[in-house]
Amino acid sequence: MTGSEPLYDVRERTGNPEHPPIDDVVDLVLERAENPRVDHQNAHLDEAMATVVDRYGSETIRTVIYRVLVEEYPFRTATADLDVDNVDGVRIGTAATRFLAELPAQSDD
Repeated sequence: MTGSEPLYDVRERTGNPEHPPIDDVVDLVLERAENPRVDHQNAHLDEAMATVVDRYGSETIRTVIYRVLVEEYPFRTATADLDVDNVDGVRIGTAATRFLAELPAQSDD
C-alpha cells in the first residue's frame, strides 16, 4: 500500500462521492450490536460489536468508525485519547469496514 491511497475509501465503496454515509455505517454497526445475527458468516462481528458498544458507548464507537473510514486512521490509532483498548479498535475497524461493504448490497435489495 502506498501512503497516498486510503486503506478504505468510503466514497468508492458506497458509490456516493458527494456524501459518504458514515451515519449509515454507524447505524448498521449499532443495529447489528443490538440485534446480532444468528447463523450468519459475520455473526462473530455482531457479537464483538455488542460487547464494545456496551463497554464504550455509541458515541465512542461512532468516533472510532469516523476516524477509520473518513480520516484514514489505522484501526489501533483510531482509539487514541478515547480510553479504548487497541484490540477493540481493531474489532471496531474490522466490523465497520465489513459492514460498509454490505451497504451497497442492502440498497440493491
